[in-house]
Amino acid sequence: MSDSPQTRNSGSSITRALDIIEAVVQADHALSPADLSHLLDIPKPSVHRLLQQMQGEGYLQTNMRGGIVPNDRLHKIAVGVIYASRYKAQRQAILRHLCDTLDETCGIALPDGIDMVYYDRVQSSWPLQMHLPVGAHTPMWCTASGKLYLSSFNKTRRTQIIDNLALKRMARNTLTDPLALENELKRVRQRDVGIDNEEFVDGMVACAVPVRNSEGRLIACLFAHAPTIRKSLDELLTFEPAMRRAAEQLRILVEEPAEQD
Repeated sequence: MSDSPQTRNSGSSITRALDIIEAVVQADHALSPADLSHLLDIPKPSVHRLLQQMQGEGYLQTNMRGGIVPNDRLHKIAVGVIYASRYKAQRQAILRHLCDTLDETCGIALPDGIDMVYYDRVQSSWPLQMHLPVGAHTPMWCTASGKLYLSSFNKTRRTQIIDNLALKRMARNTLTDPLALENELKRVRQRDVGIDNEEFVDGMVACAVPVRNSEGRLIACLFAHAPTIRKSLDELLTFEPAMRRAAEQLRILVEEPAEQD
């Protein structure tokens, strides 16, 4: 936080609300109202009043332990900021170059609850391909992007999520045993590459690499998928260096300030 406590206390309710949101999204654990009051030097009654307003509007919510965490409305704003429409041309250019390099469909997936959402994609020119349109929701436990995102959590949080997932069989190799999935996520975390070996759709393989911000937090997944009659999973993984270069370009695109017209 760049402002001093004195500056914040003399500021408006809007400034205080934004300070609370900033603290919540940057914290590595859910903060309590008392934590926020102490951290930001804002009186407890003011913190409770602002939290009540922001929870009522859908920006923040209270988890089962009483901690304050982002809610859906704040998540949608964050996604919009990260992938603002003014970057669409550059983003599509990066994806098109990667697609031409792999000769397979590439795209960007974002987490949304227990699903991954296809945010952007560039399709290959092959007549045979898997059609998953932008906006499509895919399961977290059996997709390359979803498994990569799951692996980014610590073991305690992963276990909490896995234990409450249905783990429905989607294809011949879907991991439906929680222990088997946890062991797979450990390997994904170690290698930092998500894989889908015909786990979501029979006859389709996929891999994904993370797009991280400067603090190292995963903000999106860059994926590629192909039918097995064209490429095996091992063949697709040979393009990992090209995918990582594209992911770094996306990170720079997100974090660089917009040029003035």
